[in-house]
Amino acid sequence: MADFIAWVMVLAIAAYACAGGTDYGAGFWDLVAGGAERGKRPRWLIDHAMAPVWEVNNVWLIFILVIMWTGFPTMFQAVFSAMWLPLTLAAVGLVLRGAGFALRKPTRRLAQRRVYGVAFALSSLLTPFFLGAVLGGIASGRVEPGTTASADAWANGTSVLAGLLAIAAAAFLGAVFLCSDALRFGADDLVDYFRPRAMMAFAAVVVLALIGLPVTHDDARYVWDGLTGGLGLLLIILAAVCGLTTVLLLWRRSYGWSRYTAVGSVALVVGAWGCAQRPYVLPTSLTVTEAAGAADTLIWLMIVTGIAIVLVGPALVLLYRLDTMGELEELTDADTRAARAPGDNV
Repeated sequence: MADFIAWVMVLAIAAYACAGGTDYGAGFWDLVAGGAERGKRPRWLIDHAMAPVWEVNNVWLIFILVIMWTGFPTMFQAVFSAMWLPLTLAAVGLVLRGAGFALRKPTRRLAQRRVYGVAFALSSLLTPFFLGAVLGGIASGRVEPGTTASADAWANGTSVLAGLLAIAAAAFLGAVFLCSDALRFGADDLVDYFRPRAMMAFAAVVVLALIGLPVTHDDARYVWDGLTGGLGLLLIILAAVCGLTTVLLLWRRSYGWSRYTAVGSVALVVGAWGCAQRPYVLPTSLTVTEAAGAADTLIWLMIVTGIAIVLVGPALVLLYRLDTMGELEELTDADTRAARAPGDNV
């Protein structure tokens, strides 16, 4: 039963890495789009593409926290005790990111739009970095029951590389999705704008992964062994195939399946990480069985998970489907006029 709940948590992490990662990637491209005039068109697309789904993606993060807290309380305590600082910074980034994105569009004063835009873009960069750094610290075995908070737990080679990989993967996902969004919005110039950026982001992922090979070999040996053999290696190979297929589809200007292959590449990497850590939730100090809560708690967690899948799952699938098909209407100035503050410029 504990193993089943652990795999549900891994699947939820993969879902958040893909759905939330796409939004973080859009924020990354917002950050590097340039000044107000140069970045006007890319930011217009980012605003319109993210609007229908950006709030929904945090459902996965809440689900992950609920599973950790109730299903694996010992793990929850150890991670949040040792990693309270990066997790706090990530949480602050989530709040600032949401506020920046929500307030930027209805605001008409240029100075205020810039402030909100900077908050949104910088938080989209820092939040995935800190979340990746936490995963890197866990994978390297620096977190175990009783570990006190220290900079070494998350400011080490494996954590830094994991954080940078999280940013690069998010940028890759964001650019791939924005290519398709530009196509359905009829912005052909932005298709050509994001297409090479998606390829460059994938190249950055490959370079960082190659740099990480010797680092993880020395610093996260247990996870390294899991990723270089058995099911973990198979999933890594499949992830590489999906990534290369995405680049090929972009090269051939075939955007219909590129989203699915890009999501597959990231989800498979998360799955490989889950396989590599077996049977540990905190390598090599805490196994899944040792971290699991009471049997009654796990039973109720399974029941609640089943109910959530039945009630929430179809709605999420429908929302994502309608969004990718372009069936959701974008916000117009008339929709946001009520949010304007007195004295805002028209």
